[in-house]
Amino acid sequence: MLYLTGSILALFLFHPMANSSKKIKEIGEDALINRITKSLPLGKDVVAGAGDDCAVIKSNDPQLYVLLKIDCVIEGIHYMKSTPPSAVGYKALSRAISDIAAMGGTPKHAMISLSLRPECNVSYVTSLYHGLSKASSPYNISIVGGETASCGKSGTPSVTVSLTGDVRRDRCCFRSNGKSGHSLFVTGKLGKSLNGHHLRFTPRIEEAQWITRKFKPSAMMDLSDGIASDLPRLAESSNCGYSIDTNKIPRSRGASIQEALCDGEDYELLFAISSKNCKKLEVAWRKKFPNLTLTRIGKLSPEGTADPDLKGGWQHF
Repeated sequence: MLYLTGSILALFLFHPMANSSKKIKEIGEDALINRITKSLPLGKDVVAGAGDDCAVIKSNDPQLYVLLKIDCVIEGIHYMKSTPPSAVGYKALSRAISDIAAMGGTPKHAMISLSLRPECNVSYVTSLYHGLSKASSPYNISIVGGETASCGKSGTPSVTVSLTGDVRRDRCCFRSNGKSGHSLFVTGKLGKSLNGHHLRFTPRIEEAQWITRKFKPSAMMDLSDGIASDLPRLAESSNCGYSIDTNKIPRSRGASIQEALCDGEDYELLFAISSKNCKKLEVAWRKKFPNLTLTRIGKLSPEGTADPDLKGGWQHF
């Protein structure tokens, strides 16, 4: 998912365009983000600002980039009031880790901001942090601080995660470098995430690092809003179109093609790679990850093409 920091939102609210009579729901998330980020100030150390899975910043180490990510989960949207708090914490951090994976990176340090009702039980917060710790443990992520605030008696609780990471410069993957003719692959299976997968998925850090080390995709992102939303984003970022066979979309048990395309919250990897490397990739993948499917679903094509014209996926507004 694209990130939108509080400072960016504040800039928008005081920008002349904020006087427009249009409602956010009328233009949608992508158009909103394009409008408010196209003229943001960027220093010389910024490699990539808004528009990818993470911001990418130069570091003092000439071999590394710093990755920055912020993400939130909101009660009633990303989880239910009845969802166990440990699962909420696990999901909140794992979503951000998945975006670090999409850049080929390694997660490093996290800060957690909680917006809570005053009557929230202390045990709820303790359990939520157990979930955060469970998500952080496999990757040795340090949780170094954060913020707590009241959302009021009738407000909506949320958990916001800020996460840093790093990635070797020669292995950093962007959405924007895909080439027409490059083949499109998806890891794992898609659809039916609300059956529980969206609360217990495994971010594809290991798989992404292996891919970038061995084959270096030309473009990559994680699938959070559904391939029907995310594939057009990747293609547009790369100034390409796409052509896929929807019958080849890897589906979770019981999922229809439409659900696999549109349900979202799969947190698998979508990436493009030179067609000359496809066979070698598929053979090597089966040896390295025998329990995780890798499916070639189509290819990037010349700009302006969309076969099929995908509609749906998660829309925030």
